[in-house]
Amino acid sequence: MAERVHNFSAGPAALPLPVLEAAQRDLLAYPGAGASVMEISHRSKEFTEVIETASANFRTLLSIPENYKVLFLQGGASMQFSMIPMNLLGSGQTADYISTGSWASKAIKEAKKSGTVNVAWDNKDENYVRFPEQSDLNLTSGAAYVHITSNETIQGTEMQAEPETGEAPLVCDASSNFVSKSLDIAKYGLIYAGAQKNIGPAGLAVVIIRDDLLDRAPDGLPSMLDYKVMAENDSLYNTPPSWGVYMVMLVTKWLLEDVGGLEKAAAMNQAKAKTLYDVIDESGGYYRGHAVAEYRSLMNVTFVLQNADLEKKFVSEATAAGLHGLKGHRSVGGCRASIYNAVPATSVDALAAFMKDFQQANE
Repeated sequence: MAERVHNFSAGPAALPLPVLEAAQRDLLAYPGAGASVMEISHRSKEFTEVIETASANFRTLLSIPENYKVLFLQGGASMQFSMIPMNLLGSGQTADYISTGSWASKAIKEAKKSGTVNVAWDNKDENYVRFPEQSDLNLTSGAAYVHITSNETIQGTEMQAEPETGEAPLVCDASSNFVSKSLDIAKYGLIYAGAQKNIGPAGLAVVIIRDDLLDRAPDGLPSMLDYKVMAENDSLYNTPPSWGVYMVMLVTKWLLEDVGGLEKAAAMNQAKAKTLYDVIDESGGYYRGHAVAEYRSLMNVTFVLQNADLEKKFVSEATAAGLHGLKGHRSVGGCRASIYNAVPATSVDALAAFMKDFQQANE
């Protein structure tokens, strides 16, 4: 396929075109190295510059306080489902988890293998259409931490405000809406994100962790699963996913220099999401959004049509029209348009026009 399509994939997802072009340009020889980033030592001065720049870019974008470490770890967000309780959930302690959808449920399942978990709220009975109010939460006194997933990719719901957790550190899986808007990092003890949705290719996770939490890790943890070991070695205890780190460096540079920071990214994302939600809301019920309107995701627009056959036709014709990745997750069906930072407004406009034409032709 010679032409690039409109890519609405949920992850691995669209990357900014200028980032892909920069990676293409430097693929054979990173400036100053005479070889690809994939070929040079992770301890070379050239790669040191790459990883330090990526870290510095995150600190600038998110105004990360000095008492937080930025780590680049392997295994994606799913590895963090295990690392977090292994490091932070001490013997005899309880961790609170807020169950907002499919990814929160996976995190809970893994955490239970390491210790005691209290599900402080579960929206399963409503089919995961919203996030909790503070009064909904049944939090544990003295909890080791409180875990929340800020954006459910599959259900298309998004947290609107952080829960109040008292003395318990707030731990957040931000994979699907990381760097899509500004955050007050000081509200979190640890925030993590798999790269393949909004910041780079699959296989890498970014973890931002407050210094005092590093000392919680029990003795005897495998070194590769120990936050303190990774922090003491600046994410270079072993060979990191160097190409992934390089791509993250390019994406964060793009956010800073081309987009102009996270406030502008947020405005861009709000406008894109409004375009699609307006089509859904003005369709007279032909398209029906999954999430309660107040908790709709700006990153993952989920919706259903009248029946499964019509949804299948919609996805097939959309794909033929160059609109790719719109089939909903196998666990919930329907349709989903993932419109991360890198998805341009022109792609969103093309989808909105297709949705209107499809309704007119198939009502």
